[in-house]
Amino acid sequence: MSDSDPIIVSLPRGNGHRAAHSVTSSRSRQATKISFDRRELTQILDIYGRKVAAGEWRDYAIDTLGEKAVFSVFRKASEHPLYRIEKSPRLSRRQGAYSVIAATGLILKRGHSLKSVLRVLDKSLRLVEA
Repeated sequence: MSDSDPIIVSLPRGNGHRAAHSVTSSRSRQATKISFDRRELTQILDIYGRKVAAGEWRDYAIDTLGEKAVFSVFRKASEHPLYRIEKSPRLSRRQGAYSVIAATGLILKRGHSLKSVLRVLDKSLRLVEA
């Protein structure tokens, strides 16, 4: 039996029959946390490194929650995050599992591909001549 298999407990009932109840171990509940894989982190940290080199970003935080994973970007460690990059597999069939959210809560981009979603952060300003 692996750590993620539920434990079946058979309890006696009043009429002589046994009732089976499923008990989930704490290890299997921890295994269901959503996180970024190596490929996703490489894509995120690539943009993060460029923004740090440009002096725009300074710190980050990664949260692995039960239903989503969040990569938060900060200008300073004591501030609210400038952007949140979220992975929510629950939304993968609808709007896409990945989203970039601004500090105000506005969803800047949502989609099925992390690479396309991260493009919203990588746009550089260009000088327009009059």
